[in-house]
Amino acid sequence: MVNLLLASTSTVHGGTYLDYLEAEVRAHFHGAQQLVFIPFARPGGISHNDYAALAEKRFQSWGFSMRGLHRFENMQKALEDADGVFTGGGNTFVLLKQLYDLDLLLVLKARVQTGMPYMGSSAGSNLAGLTVGTTNDMPIVYPPSFNALQAVPFNINPHYLDPVPGSKHMGETRETRINEFHHFNTQPVVGLREGSWLHVQGNQVHLKGELPARLFRQGQAPEECAPGLLRL
Repeated sequence: MVNLLLASTSTVHGGTYLDYLEAEVRAHFHGAQQLVFIPFARPGGISHNDYAALAEKRFQSWGFSMRGLHRFENMQKALEDADGVFTGGGNTFVLLKQLYDLDLLLVLKARVQTGMPYMGSSAGSNLAGLTVGTTNDMPIVYPPSFNALQAVPFNINPHYLDPVPGSKHMGETRETRINEFHHFNTQPVVGLREGSWLHVQGNQVHLKGELPARLFRQGQAPEECAPGLLRL
């Protein structure tokens, strides 16, 4: 039975790293002795060491032991032995390619599908879906497949944005892009607005936070879903 905490973002406006999720994170990883952080989504600007240190410091302040996956000599064994995993945000394609290249995706998938607590933010949340085909990121690298952890029977669009009333922008909206996705793909897509997250236990998917999510199904009008149990 999967046990997932999937956030649209790690930091909301006016806050600090993960502070708005503290209570959820503490409950999600309660009793975990060793957590692993996956830093592979950052393609530049911040090193894996610096990115991992950010997460490690935050989790240690909450009483958890955490270590960046890249710090282990045997990363497959680190995932097999972990009590929980957090995958940070960045570029989803970079993240997925690195997991494929290091032969880590199937190991992580097996652990997640047998109930190990998993947390993602942004790209790390995209990773939990069937594919990464609804990420907002540019495909700056090309993973062998867009297939991801497939821990939930839908895709996620983190940082979902609504059209700005009165805007003169003529480009495509997020809704337009997701509708284009549904010309070729059948799985539902959950548009997660900032400050929202999904708590998934087995087949139960709960939307949390103050904002509704936007649910897209192929061939149907988008649906606004209030916080609570999502019926997908």
